[in-house]
Amino acid sequence: MKKDIRILGLLCMAITVMYCTDKTKSTVLGDTTIYQEPVKSVLTAEDQAQMTPEAIIKRLKKGNANFVNNNLTQRDHSEQRRKAAIGQYPKAIVLSCVDSRVPVEDIFDLGIGDVFVARVAGNIENEAIIGSMEFAAAVAGAKVIIVLGHTSCGAVKHAIDDTDAAGLEMNALQGLLNDIKPAVLATATNGKRSSKDVNFTNTVIANNVYKTITDIKVTSPKLKALETENAIKIVGAIYNMETGKVNFI
Repeated sequence: MKKDIRILGLLCMAITVMYCTDKTKSTVLGDTTIYQEPVKSVLTAEDQAQMTPEAIIKRLKKGNANFVNNNLTQRDHSEQRRKAAIGQYPKAIVLSCVDSRVPVEDIFDLGIGDVFVARVAGNIENEAIIGSMEFAAAVAGAKVIIVLGHTSCGAVKHAIDDTDAAGLEMNALQGLLNDIKPAVLATATNGKRSSKDVNFTNTVIANNVYKTITDIKVTSPKLKALETENAIKIVGAIYNMETGKVNFI
């Protein structure tokens, strides 16, 4: 009898281990632990078609709240990878800085196939970026374009401090910094323009986002027309690296 009980106990333990291995803990409510299956699905053409730009932005805000609260959705990346190989129907395209501390998919709690990501230091636009956005929105059906700046942006700081990259034989970098400088000059200050002034720097970061949005609309009549038709939204946001929060501006 004792042997049977011991065997039964071992079986129960094995089942519990298998259950916890197959399931991923999502949250704890009171004394109850809730488990959920890792997400295996990816966005389909039907999913994309049913979404409005407003609904997508709302979902991105909710995803960011998940990131801030360390409650990211668990995903089966192997299964998502296989399904996404058939085709892609992302909901948005994000233009982000190259900064390694800005993990775009994570900060919006997104998985494979959810979003296009374009990255360039200082999140500025150029011909290749604009072309990528036109592909994302006009061809692939993405309905939101987000220009994502972030606090403590090194490219913006160098532009503020008027770094002479060309003097260091980095002419391409100097050209990039020159594209940011109009946002620096457009930002009022009572003192010297310095990246050590955190409030001034943060204002320049926001103004640089606004400038990029304006440049996108001027450079691409197609994207401007899509927004005028309410087919897409072009918005700006700032990622706070200390808190993890994304503030749409």
